[in-house]
Amino acid sequence: MLLLKFLLFTCILTVFYIYFIYPGLVIILSLFINKRIKKGDFNPTITILIAAYNEAGNIANTLKNKLSLLYPKEKLEIIVISDGSTDETDAIVKQFKSKGVKLLKQEPRAGKTSALNLGVTHAKGKIILFSDANSLYHSESLINLARNFKDPEVGYVTGKMIYTNSDGTLIGDGCTAYMKYENFLRRFETKLGSVVGVDGGIDAVRKELYEPMTHDQLPDFVLPLQIANKGYRVVYEPEAILKEPALNAIEDEYKMRVRVTLRALWALWDMRPLLSFKKKKLFPWQLWSHKVLRYLSFIFLITAYFTNMLLWSSGNIYKTLFILQNLFYFASILAPFLKKRNYISNIFHFSHYFTLLHISSAHAFIKFLLGKKQVLWTPRKG
Repeated sequence: MLLLKFLLFTCILTVFYIYFIYPGLVIILSLFINKRIKKGDFNPTITILIAAYNEAGNIANTLKNKLSLLYPKEKLEIIVISDGSTDETDAIVKQFKSKGVKLLKQEPRAGKTSALNLGVTHAKGKIILFSDANSLYHSESLINLARNFKDPEVGYVTGKMIYTNSDGTLIGDGCTAYMKYENFLRRFETKLGSVVGVDGGIDAVRKELYEPMTHDQLPDFVLPLQIANKGYRVVYEPEAILKEPALNAIEDEYKMRVRVTLRALWALWDMRPLLSFKKKKLFPWQLWSHKVLRYLSFIFLITAYFTNMLLWSSGNIYKTLFILQNLFYFASILAPFLKKRNYISNIFHFSHYFTLLHISSAHAFIKFLLGKKQVLWTPRKG
């Protein structure tokens, strides 16, 4: 019985550490470390790479957006890598040829990572910027990203993702809350030296530091880890803003989360030497706390639930904890039904998205243990 009690409170404390204590420690440490970025006016040549698969519905708006950005036109290059698209994506991109947009075709389809590897070999810019095919940037995003590269210690810059949720969907609200939390944490992690997570839709790297990745690796994760491993900083720029529509369907969000988590787990496996505390202490601690434990937190949640159930008769504190856990998960189940009746509150949004994240993490972890990988997917469908 004593062992069960120890296990229960250890699991609860670990979950609190992951989501509250770790961010708190980062904030406190940033007051003492606070590595400033030597920003300044800096306009290097930039190549925007857009990997696209069947993006006929989005690619025109994306290209118009990129062409309208406030940045010296003679220093901006835009390349679209069509990853075996079978719709009108290629034809639409060709309409922008007169404006300098280049089209590369990847045949047969090989996935986003291979497409980016191909795009980099054709890029002329000193800075490579990765954009999703549906990402819309704020007019000054490039200027704000570029000024960070004035600092020679900065090798990678990630911007601020904002999910749009025009139809008021439950998932959209969950995405927004999650990204606010992540962006808040990245702001303080940057002060420690480097962030350990980026968005992928508005990320820039010095071309000289880019290393080709295998087709199954997650570029949004592996590349910044490679840059940090080289001794350069990976930083967050809150004034480089991109907007993307949130996924409307729960099943689409779930598939996307499973895919991203699965690829992140393989990325952590590939880059596992960075988890060692032999050479460095701070960055491995960040990586363990922000990523490894975060992806495995479903284990602590499940263990806490069932140990708490076994301890039901051990006192009122255990009864209260178990009731609270059940209420939380019941709110998660109830949330979609309440949403249909236009009645929802923040606690329901939070519980629903929190539960979805952890179920998808568990699903991805099982696939990881089975040795499964995912290279290809349908945009916004997982």
